[in-house]
Amino acid sequence: MNAQFKKGVLELCVLMLIHQKDQYGYELAQNISKNISIAEGSLYPLLRRLTKEEYCSTYLAESNEGPPRKYYTLTPKGEGHMNYLIQEWEWFSGYVSELVKEVSSDE
Repeated sequence: MNAQFKKGVLELCVLMLIHQKDQYGYELAQNISKNISIAEGSLYPLLRRLTKEEYCSTYLAESNEGPPRKYYTLTPKGEGHMNYLIQEWEWFSGYVSELVKEVSSDE
């Protein structure tokens, strides 16, 4: 998949996954990597920014497999931002799909 496509949609994917359930960084990377190949190095700066912009907050929880994990949870502000991005995505992807159909029917 095109790197620019991934970069543009990663924020939305992260917000939606956290909305489904609180997750820690490695867990998010694993869940996203099931369908989109990403480098962990691109995820953590995004998580720091989302926390700084108050779209997410964090808390520590004990782990059976080592030190406590930092979990990310969506804030009300983050939920509003996620909903805005979903609307933008639906418009954008619909527009692109229509263009693809037009070009495909011209061939």
